[in-house]
Order: sequence, then C-alpha cells, then structure tokens
Amino acid sequence: MADDSNAIDAEIVEAETFKDGLAAPAVPEPDYSEAGEPSFDFVRDKIEKRYNTSVGATELAGLGTDHTVEDLDKKIADREQAGRDKLAEIRKQMRGE
Repeated sequence: MADDSNAIDAEIVEAETFKDGLAAPAVPEPDYSEAGEPSFDFVRDKIEKRYNTSVGATELAGLGTDHTVEDLDKKIADREQAGRDKLAEIRKQMRGE
C-alpha cells in the first residue's frame, strides 16, 4: 500500500465561464472595477511612472542639463592638468628647489 501521509484533501470548484469559453476571474484584479475599468489612482500612478522614467532617462543621457559632453570633457582635462601641476610642485619642494 502507498503512503498517504502527504496526500492533500481538496475540493474541486467549477469555474464560471464567459460566452467565449474563457474562465472568469473569481476576484477582479486590484485597481480595476468589477466591469474591468481601471481606477483613477491606477491610471495616475502608471502615467507618473512613465513620466519619471522618461525624466530619468533624459538626465542619464545628459540632455536635461546645461552641460554638453565637450564641457564635461574640458572640466575633466582641466582637473587632470591641475593634478599634474600640483604633483610637479610637490616633487620640486621635496627636491629642495
């Protein structure tokens, strides 16, 4: 005889069906009415999410700032040159010049 200690007792429930033969959901999806219409809050949140995503993508691309790639490259080059100049000054001081 097989071990039935792991058997689960369950009840079979018939699903309601629409006229096209698809099973109807037992509970409407969150943020939707019984008729399947989205709530105002759901639509507003979806629009805000899309807007924030587009703003973030624009900022990452550098299009939302006054700085261009050339400006940023020049700032980086100036900073590196200032670092090299400071290093040269420190080396001169250490040599006693």
